[in-house]
Amino acid sequence: MIKTMRSVNFIDELKWRDQFNNATAHVETILNQEKTTGYIGFDPTSDSLHVGSLAQIITLLRFQQAGHKSIALVGGATGMIGDPSGKKEERKLLSEEEIRYNAQKIQEQLNTIFSKNSEDKSIEMVNNIDWTKNLTIIDFLRDIGKRFTVNYMLAKDSVKSRLESEISFTEFTYQILQAYDFYWLFTHKNCKLQMGGSDQWGNITSGIELIRKMTGKEAYGITTHLITKSDGTKFGKTESGNVWLDKNKTSPYKFYQFWINTSDEDAKRYIKIFTFLSKEEIEHLLQTHDAMPHERVLQKTLAKEIATLVHSKQDYEEAQKASVLLFNGTIEDIAHLPESLFKDIMEGVPVSHVNASVLQSGVDIVEFLTTHTQIFPSKTEARKMLQSNAISINKEKISDIKHIITLSDVMMGRFILIQKGKKNYYLCYIEK
Repeated sequence: MIKTMRSVNFIDELKWRDQFNNATAHVETILNQEKTTGYIGFDPTSDSLHVGSLAQIITLLRFQQAGHKSIALVGGATGMIGDPSGKKEERKLLSEEEIRYNAQKIQEQLNTIFSKNSEDKSIEMVNNIDWTKNLTIIDFLRDIGKRFTVNYMLAKDSVKSRLESEISFTEFTYQILQAYDFYWLFTHKNCKLQMGGSDQWGNITSGIELIRKMTGKEAYGITTHLITKSDGTKFGKTESGNVWLDKNKTSPYKFYQFWINTSDEDAKRYIKIFTFLSKEEIEHLLQTHDAMPHERVLQKTLAKEIATLVHSKQDYEEAQKASVLLFNGTIEDIAHLPESLFKDIMEGVPVSHVNASVLQSGVDIVEFLTTHTQIFPSKTEARKMLQSNAISINKEKISDIKHIITLSDVMMGRFILIQKGKKNYYLCYIEK
């Protein structure tokens, strides 16, 4: 659980964690003068958020930690329109039923994370469908749309970047809907601040402009840097797709592995962005890592902190144990893991199938590694790897090129685990 520390300067906190991107004038003054309410929106484009949204979830928690009040907005209305920000083409529209279901699931997900990581439970959940569902098109155009000029809307980056390709009137008006959210929260919840990623700057300033025109009062905005990877690939993506916060879509083991496999360069940035460790703790970790990079203390700490924050301490411990067993445990340890966890560990591992009759009278290991499992393209290469002590069968090194594989090598009546070098695993299923 994250403790509230009212002495924390929110913007200073974002700056030393290399998250701060931009802010409107006077925002730091208002944050220092009074307890302020701020919000971040999450559109329900899926039934789960992924790690790309995690930085904004943590921003809300940091804002509360600094002594302010946080609101998480789920876009049951804006999700039906689609935000063009950062998108090269039109989003596929979801049905009203899909949006309603997704919004409910995301609200539950956010509530779970906030309730266990928020000391004073001050993070409020709202859904913008509640104040837009009864808004007529005439009222919207007369009362809200009249406050925006087309020239002003065309100048926004989210629109300009799409003019050469294509943008529908639907997505073109998204910024007005989001602006209306800010206005509604300002008037009904005394919410003076909207936060978001740097791609939301145009939408945020539209809301500030609407509030000024309709109330004559001032509102504020803060943006944080979008998360990137040092190698240029998209953050939050793996070969198998998005890394989700829902454990049914991305298991705690895979979630743990995503963070444990972070590069050194990225881990040095992510340890600041995604954890609540203090500056002193992080500086110590960075020094330790630089002195012993092979120990991967940054990645291990990162995986522990985030897996616990999103899932639970138990989920983290099980994932960490499974990871250790794969590389350092015995085959018996691995074989006795729960089947669901075993499948998670072995996902992506090359699989071959061998009929049990082949092993009935035994087959020499070179034949097994080439003809039957096709791990090696030639017997010469298989022999060379065996003689260099680079092959393990069920976690035991085999160097004898005359070694015989039999049914006694089959674990739990279903598989043989083959390892080439330290990290290359192959799974052979034995079929009857």
